[in-house]
Amino acid sequence: MMTDPIADMLTRLRNAIRSKHRTTKVPASRIKTEIARILKDEGYIGEFETVDVDGRKLIDITLRYGPAGERVISNIRRVSRSGRRVYVKKNDIPVVLGGLGISIVSTPQGLMTGQESRRRGLGGEVLCHVW
Repeated sequence: MMTDPIADMLTRLRNAIRSKHRTTKVPASRIKTEIARILKDEGYIGEFETVDVDGRKLIDITLRYGPAGERVISNIRRVSRSGRRVYVKKNDIPVVLGGLGISIVSTPQGLMTGQESRRRGLGGEVLCHVW
């Protein structure tokens, strides 16, 4: 039984990147699709699409690597977990690696990066950091 599907998605991405896979599949949900959209918009992953495999919806994510095969995503860290939720005000949104990484924040207006959340003046739950 999976208690934290977002952590499962991040772990699948982390493992696939460390193993130099070209693609990975994760079970689909709206929030995971939004996380994939943000990662694509920020340039951390290539394309992603929702596919139907044996009646189950999956997100097929194409991973990105540099010209010499170096990883675009160095690490992904889950911040807010089911046992310890982390909420921040608009002025307390963390900056990841001095602005070289991103944080993904769940706000009342949807999922967005920490930078976008600060710009709009919204706080929320910090889901993860990516760098």
